[in-house]
Amino acid sequence: MSSASQSVTVIGLGPMGQAMAAAYLDRGYRVTLWNRTPSRADALVERGATLAATAEEALRANELVVLSLTGYDAMYAILEPAKAAVAGRTLVNLSSDTPEKARAGAGWVTELGGTHLTGGVLCPPPLIGTADASTFYSGPREAYDEHRAALEVITGRTDHRGEDPGLAALMYQLNMAIFWPAITAYWHTVALAAAHGIKATEIAPYASENFAGMGHFIDFYATRIDAGNHAGDVDRTSMGLASMEHVVHTTADAGVDTAFPEAVHDIFRRLAEAGHGADSYSRAVELMRS
Repeated sequence: MSSASQSVTVIGLGPMGQAMAAAYLDRGYRVTLWNRTPSRADALVERGATLAATAEEALRANELVVLSLTGYDAMYAILEPAKAAVAGRTLVNLSSDTPEKARAGAGWVTELGGTHLTGGVLCPPPLIGTADASTFYSGPREAYDEHRAALEVITGRTDHRGEDPGLAALMYQLNMAIFWPAITAYWHTVALAAAHGIKATEIAPYASENFAGMGHFIDFYATRIDAGNHAGDVDRTSMGLASMEHVVHTTADAGVDTAFPEAVHDIFRRLAEAGHGADSYSRAVELMRS
């Protein structure tokens, strides 16, 4: 249990912000809250949190301030009227945005006399506060080290990527670039299965096994890609192209939206038309770079 002297402000009480505030309360922190819709703090206030009347009051309450917002534009909108209170505070910005916006936001906070740590949380709200969940951080190492114990309340694992405030945002976006297309592929699979009377719960074990096996492919291809090796000894673009044609036709025959598989098929097609039909589909990395 943390000492009662430990305190934190949480600004932004969407599902993620609420989970973070709850995790701090669970660990004995004194928690100050602010949100544009004050009623979202009701359950947390019942547990002992303090709801500030203004964002400035919330900032002045504690040296450590956690931001859980929709993006950096929201940070400016909320903190600009309260900027006089930024000086001397460490702002841990866990809002999702681009690396460039993270760098600009960090510069803005620094100019106001505050310290900015960029963060990217790699778990959904129900896993906040657990030991195995992880968050990327970047920005001043000294601030990270000073507040590491408090950061580990949010997720048990933390990964400081360097001084550049954009790096944590980049690492987060790289993970989102995997997650959202992957979960979209699953939604498409569920829709296609449903068109044939197969329920999501029936396809779930096979989908889970498919995703679990992706680690093997990622590890296998990573070293080959770094070495520029796209030999078609394990897979070939021409084979994948034919396979995706079958997926598109199966989808169309079922009356299901074909936009997602067609987008994947188009990458195979472009790669084959560029003369790489006999190469591994990993060659698509170079196509996408160009």
